[in-house]
Amino acid sequence: MNNFLAQGFAEKLMGILDSSNPHNPIQYALPLDGQLINLNNLIGQKIILEHVETIRCVACHRIISKSFQQGYCFPCTQKLAQCDLCIVKPERCHYHLGTCREPQWGEAHCLQNHMVYLANTSGLKVGITREKNIPSRWIDQGASQALPIFKVPNRLISGKIEIILAQYVKDKTDWRKMLKGPGENLNLIELKNNLLNQAELELKTQGFLDFLLGPEKEEEKEKEKEIKINYPVLNYPEKITSLNLLKTPRLESTLLGIKGQYLILEAGVLNSRSLAGLLVSLKQRC
Repeated sequence: MNNFLAQGFAEKLMGILDSSNPHNPIQYALPLDGQLINLNNLIGQKIILEHVETIRCVACHRIISKSFQQGYCFPCTQKLAQCDLCIVKPERCHYHLGTCREPQWGEAHCLQNHMVYLANTSGLKVGITREKNIPSRWIDQGASQALPIFKVPNRLISGKIEIILAQYVKDKTDWRKMLKGPGENLNLIELKNNLLNQAELELKTQGFLDFLLGPEKEEEKEKEKEIKINYPVLNYPEKITSLNLLKTPRLESTLLGIKGQYLILEAGVLNSRSLAGLLVSLKQRC
């Protein structure tokens, strides 16, 4: 017997950190056409995920036969600023050159305060995000620890700082390693200090040390604190098998946990970002 839970066009998982008790695991929900399906309640249960043979562009909502860049139709990938190359390479932001595809979108997203941070995902990494996206960005990456180190006024500067720091630490997450366990605890404060010593000359030459968070800035003390994140996982997989609803339209398996944007199922792991724009049905096997 199957208990029908919801059907709708999917978006990436929403993860919420309990700020009153950070030791609590992240609370996850799957958005389906505005419905938020609580997934934590399904951990340990057998679920059925089905792709109902329809794909809709996440931007223009046109029904399409194939999506690109995590849910967009091809025309949208060519005209929207959020699909431009500078989104994955922030150091190439070109708003200041007057060539942004959507200047208003750029003002709302790129000309905002950004944080450069260290995180422990599959190990130490450097990354950037808009200040307003903390801590959701760290949750999306499956970080168990995170520490902001710079606060800058726009995306371009954050990208340039990231490029400098990435000479000494990784700027990518090994998602397979991230899904193998909670990860070893790191001393992020010590690692931050070591990193800044290595990159000090270049950061100083370009004037980026002015954006460094530190105890001498009273208003920034709270933002410099390390955050630890726990995930709702019963068992981590020994072997990583990647699942895809486009290749296997019906998945029936026990949900063992959730970390980052991944559903950890007995049958393998499913990146919720791959569901973007798909018409999805979710059931619980009783």
